[in-house]
Order: sequence, then C-alpha cells, then structure tokens
Amino acid sequence: MKPKVLFLCTGNACRSQMAEGWARHLHADAIDAYSAGTETHGLNPRAVAVMAEVGVDISRHRSKRLREFADASFDLVVTVCSAAHEGCPVFPGAPRVVHAGFDDPPRLAAAARTEEEALGHYRRVRDEIRDFVKTLPDILDASCTIRCFQERNPS
Repeated sequence: MKPKVLFLCTGNACRSQMAEGWARHLHADAIDAYSAGTETHGLNPRAVAVMAEVGVDISRHRSKRLREFADASFDLVVTVCSAAHEGCPVFPGAPRVVHAGFDDPPRLAAAARTEEEALGHYRRVRDEIRDFVKTLPDILDASCTIRCFQERNPS
C-alpha cells in the first residue's frame, strides 16, 4: 500500500494543486497524493498553464475543502502556506505534519505589468514545489532527518 500524502493550503487553487500534480507525476508508483484547502477558491488557470508547460496536466483537478477528507487517513500532511499551517487541524491517526511554505503566486502576480511577468512568479513557485516534492520519498522514510522544512507534531 502506498503512503497517502495530503497537500493543504488555504484555497486549494494553486500551490497545493501544483504539489499534488507534481507528486502524481513524479511519484505515482510510490505515493497516493491528494490536495485540499481550508476553503475553496477554484482552480487557478495560471497554475494550470504553467504546469502544462512542463507536461503535468492538472486541468481536471478541482478545488476541494478539507472536510471532504474527514474520514480519510493520511501518512503525511504537507502545509504549503502559513495560514494552513497555523490552522492545521488534528488528523485521525496523527500523521506527521510538515510545513513547506511557498510564496503565493497570485499575490506576487497582482503587481505584474504583463502576463509574462505574472507567469514568471508562477513558474518560480512551480519549480520550488517540484524540488520539494522530489524529496517526499526521503521525508516519508522514517530514518530521514528533515533539514530544510519545519516539522511539527499535532497535539
């Protein structure tokens, strides 16, 4: 059985969707990936576009609320924004919770003067998320020491 990983963000529109897409793309044989938000903001079209540029199709994803997974059991929960980390609920089975915060591309792109400039923010965060997701097998390995990302145990 593959470990189940949930990527949690506020709106499940961009960062958590990209993380789920990367996990399915890079580790489909080793990880069962999901994403959710504390609320839903709809799937961000720019996130879909920049993921498609690298061959990862998230166009069929939909924005999901965390409560849809109320009965699910996860091995790892990854919060990808500070708000989700600070308000992260306690999950059944007490999975490990890791915070890997990433900048919010829509917030960064709000001041962009051109679409290309806006997409540049999405691309940078997309690549940072990819680099983190590449490390998931090590994080899931009980012998791994997490150096770059904060870990907290749910109370």
